[in-house]
Amino acid sequence: MFAGLDPQARRQIAGVAVQRHYRRGHLLFFEGEPGESLIMIRSGAVSVFRTAATGERAMLHVARAPEVLGEVSLLDGSPRSASAEALEDTSALALARSSFLELVHGNPKMLDAVLRSMGMIVRRLTEQSSDHVFLDLPGRVAKTLVRLAEQHSSPMTTIELNQTQLAEMAGGSRQSVNQAIGIFANRGWLRTEGRKIVVVDLPALRRRAGFGGPE
Repeated sequence: MFAGLDPQARRQIAGVAVQRHYRRGHLLFFEGEPGESLIMIRSGAVSVFRTAATGERAMLHVARAPEVLGEVSLLDGSPRSASAEALEDTSALALARSSFLELVHGNPKMLDAVLRSMGMIVRRLTEQSSDHVFLDLPGRVAKTLVRLAEQHSSPMTTIELNQTQLAEMAGGSRQSVNQAIGIFANRGWLRTEGRKIVVVDLPALRRRAGFGGPE
C-alpha cells in the first residue's frame, strides 16, 4: 500500500506501527468489533471471511504479504465488516487509526495510498459478484484456484486450503466443489495430497475460469 511513498514517510509509518505475531488458527479480529487499526501482513496467510447467523462461513479472500487488512475502518472508524483468521503462522504490523490520522496531516499522500487500496477492494468485489452471475461452479472453483496459485511465483503451486475452505471461497457446497476438483484432477490440471491441492496446469485452469482461449 505504501510503496509509492518516499523513504522518510515509510520510516514514519514503521516507527508507529506495532509488530504482531499470530499462530495458525488465531483470529486477528472479529466481524463487528471496533475497527481501530490497519493490519499489514509481512509473512504468512490470512483468511478474510463473514459468518452467517447459522454459523456458516463465507470466505471472501486469502491475503498474503504485502497485502493489508482494515482499510475501510482506518478511514471511518466503523466496526469490522468481516473477520480474519491466520491460515498459517503470520507476522504483521498494526497501524493504529489515531496514529495514521496524525501522519496524514503531515503527508496527505498517505491518504491517497489508502484510497488506491480501497479501489482494489471494490474491483475485486465487483469481479466476484460478476463471477456468480456469469460462471458456473466449476468455473468459479477454477478461478479461485488461479487467484490462489498466482500469489506464488513457482510453476507448480501447493495451495494450503482444504476443500471446505475452497467451497467457501467459490460459493458452493463442499460436495459440488469436491466433484469439480475430481474433474480437474482427472484432466491432469491438479492433484490432491491429503488436505492440500497441487496445481499442475495453471494455463488450463485459467482457460476454464474464463480468462480467454479455448478450454
